[in-house]
Amino acid sequence: LQITGLIFGGVGMVGTLAATAMPQWRVSAYVDGNIVVFETIWEGLWMDCISQLGIRLQCKFYDSVLALPPALEAFRALMCIAVGLSIASFLMAIVGVKYTRRSKEGPQAISIFILAAGVAFLLTGALVLIPVSWTGGSIVRDFYDPQVPAPLKRELGAALYVGWGSTALLLAAGAMYCHF
Repeated sequence: LQITGLIFGGVGMVGTLAATAMPQWRVSAYVDGNIVVFETIWEGLWMDCISQLGIRLQCKFYDSVLALPPALEAFRALMCIAVGLSIASFLMAIVGVKYTRRSKEGPQAISIFILAAGVAFLLTGALVLIPVSWTGGSIVRDFYDPQVPAPLKRELGAALYVGWGSTALLLAAGAMYCHF
């Protein structure tokens, strides 16, 4: 169970890092009269990208941190904290698995690192879930809003799915370690 939790936590950590770095949080949608299909627009936490016919990709980092919407600044901060906490959780889990020792009370005396890693994995999963789900909810809300023009409508990007998957793995790893 500890090794399975370590694998889930490691994959969740990599997924958290990938979701944070990926520019595909919001992807342009082709609806209604929007016939410009040779360009795909990606919007992420750190940059915007335009792909033309799947051949040429041009990305531009956001110019000013102060010009970003407050929600995007908060999502950046939450995801950066989640990356750091997931790395710390994974390292605690490695130490906990390595130094778990046998005792007379039971088959294993659980290291304090195992419990700390479990709580940290649960907290990391919650930190990833907040910005990913909030962004997903706003995309769906704007997509069905008749006031939003068709060229500004976006669809769920791959980074959101990676974030939800890594959230599930982190929460599962945390539950496994807190179960002991």
